Amino acid sequence: MSKRGFTRRRLLQGSAVGTALAGAGAFFGPWAHNRAYAQSKPIKLGLTCDASGQYGNSGQDDLRGIKIAIEEFNAKGGVLGRKIEWITADTETNPATGTRIAERFIREDCSILIGALHSGVANAITQVANKHGTIYLNTNSSAPSEAGENCSRIKFVWDGNGTNFAKAAVRSAVKDIGKNWLLLTNDYVWGHTTSAATKTEVEAAGGRVVDNLLVPQNTRDFTAYLLKIQQIKPDVIAAAVGGDDVKALRAQVAQLKLDDKPAWINNQQDWPDIWGQPESLFGVFGTNWYHKLALPGVPEFVATWKKMAGAGAIPVPGNVSYNGYMATRELLRAIERAGSVNNIKIIKALEGHKMPAADRMQDFDAYIDANTHQVQQTIYLARRNPKPSDDTDHYEILSRTTPEEALDTASAAKCKLVPYEQVPTVDA
Repeated sequence: MSKRGFTRRRLLQGSAVGTALAGAGAFFGPWAHNRAYAQSKPIKLGLTCDASGQYGNSGQDDLRGIKIAIEEFNAKGGVLGRKIEWITADTETNPATGTRIAERFIREDCSILIGALHSGVANAITQVANKHGTIYLNTNSSAPSEAGENCSRIKFVWDGNGTNFAKAAVRSAVKDIGKNWLLLTNDYVWGHTTSAATKTEVEAAGGRVVDNLLVPQNTRDFTAYLLKIQQIKPDVIAAAVGGDDVKALRAQVAQLKLDDKPAWINNQQDWPDIWGQPESLFGVFGTNWYHKLALPGVPEFVATWKKMAGAGAIPVPGNVSYNGYMATRELLRAIERAGSVNNIKIIKALEGHKMPAADRMQDFDAYIDANTHQVQQTIYLARRNPKPSDDTDHYEILSRTTPEEALDTASAAKCKLVPYEQVPTVDA
């Protein structure tokens, strides 16, 4: 593919660009070239979104949200008088593929990378971005480690994490439901760190974890796990299972009529994993956004989604597309505030940035934690809606937790951001 018209990327310090992409999954289109005016070069973004694997559906929802934010800015003339280009490829819910795609995008002059669902993929992309000083927006990976031990000066984390959701749900459940808890854990970084955070909250509230059942990724038969749950008889099951795995789990729980007792706390449910299967929803679960919130800007965003999301999209946006949209919008606004596409200036424009609730379409003001680079925001608890207003109204919102109440202090203690002078400088 010709590189004519692509932006030129300058590395003013730091290591050379890595080796060429080898053996990557097939690239899928479109490879957009939103041409800039003749007098200015476009800003080029690399969108690292799954199109296959455990989080393929969510990855494409993420991608649609990102693209809508880009299209809105381009319709107004771009950023700093420069149009925005993007390219994307399938990261396959696979850390090795994420690494190769990130290296490829940087070779192709992408100065910023955006997108993630799987925490292993997000961390792999972070390692590549660190080497080159490339800003990376982790839009949807919610492992506490992403803002903890795997934090980075160049990375910003936009979703609520497992600890945030556990803090919103666990203490009241220990008090009101019971003290004996069983953990059901997807066997990778997000599952492990989320269940560890849940365990901490359970024990702090006076409960105890009676067992932790590890579920390999891509599990489709949960019979053995559910039989063991029937034998143990816990008061509460806290599930950290995601993507296509949780779809299979929900269906089998309903079949065995285990959706009522014991009680279930599902750490977070992503909208693409819920859509089309409302009858399988059970228990209480977390989210950071819902399209039926009676808040300023929500109806307008839903209308924009319906107009711009394109063929194959879920009819209404959910938390995944919301995070992709918000991350990209705030990045482009930060470039405007910085008056530059210099990576250090953009990073400083994002750090500590405050976002009013009305602008974020949430109940409480949000901010980007300058010490961890995670967005601290409203956390909602929900359950299946017993009285939906239409065929998209799957959730009943039960509670709203402030960023301060849900704050992940453990990740803050683990995060060590390197000084600015140690970050390779990038000007796009």
